[in-house]
Amino acid sequence: MATLDFEKPILELEHKINDLRQMGSKRVTLEPEIKRLEGKLDKLKNDIYSNMTSWQRVQIARHPKRPYTLDYIRMMTEDFLELHGDRLYSDDKAMVGGFAKIDGQKVMIIGHQKGRDVKENVLRNFGCAHPEGYRKAMRLMHLAVKFQAPVICFIDTPGAYPGIQAEERGQAQAIAGNLRDMAGIRTPIAAVIIGEGGSGGALGIGVADRVLILQHAYYSVISPEGCASILWRNSLKAPLAAEALKLHGEHLEKFGIVDEIIPEPLGGAHRDPQDVAGRLKTALSKFIKKTSTLSSQDLLDARYKKYRNMGEFLDKQ
Repeated sequence: MATLDFEKPILELEHKINDLRQMGSKRVTLEPEIKRLEGKLDKLKNDIYSNMTSWQRVQIARHPKRPYTLDYIRMMTEDFLELHGDRLYSDDKAMVGGFAKIDGQKVMIIGHQKGRDVKENVLRNFGCAHPEGYRKAMRLMHLAVKFQAPVICFIDTPGAYPGIQAEERGQAQAIAGNLRDMAGIRTPIAAVIIGEGGSGGALGIGVADRVLILQHAYYSVISPEGCASILWRNSLKAPLAAEALKLHGEHLEKFGIVDEIIPEPLGGAHRDPQDVAGRLKTALSKFIKKTSTLSSQDLLDARYKKYRNMGEFLDKQ
């Protein structure tokens, strides 16, 4: 498993414990020493993972072994049927979506998809969607309305693709159109930030009745590196920017940007993907059940109120 710089002391101790296990025999027992080191390892993990900086948590959110949208679909749903294309230009592999079932309930699932290796990352464009990806997402949302299925969006992108081809094909218009149209979609929408939630690329599928975020995921108007490059003309100041941006769940919940934080195992979601998928499935099933009795107008009124209340200025004079 890939190891981040601040995790190296943990890896070294794990290797030492494994070496001792291999050295042990019937004549020589090393169990007392192994147990001592295992206790030391548990303490080390707690010390490191319970005191992570914002920048270290951003690194966890970007971990190459972290579960992606298709992983959660596989672990949480049944009968997934992927749908393709925006009916205008092409099929964007960085944005996936289709019908599925969660506990027997039909849903439309849409989300950013990254790759596991160089070849797949090129195919998926590192999770950075083009305009056709956002248009595909909106097409699927309208299809969900037609079939009376709740929409679930998985957000995991450093941002929308900023290349000239995307701009020529209307990147800004595609995202703006999604923001406008999602506000009026007459079916329940839940959005989950599962890794990176970067800028307009995240917002393009982020207007929802309930917004959830995994414990070490981040949601921000700009990446820490981008912020550092603008403010200090130095991307190496990203750790400082990450602290200032207040981009993790506990800050976002306080500001009213997200509604619920889904806990992750010690060390991140990649340490126990099934556990995280189970927690997420429970939260989404609860959301689907709660909104199933609401009329479409009540749903739209509550959604409008939710977003109008964000950033509200209160005059204390």
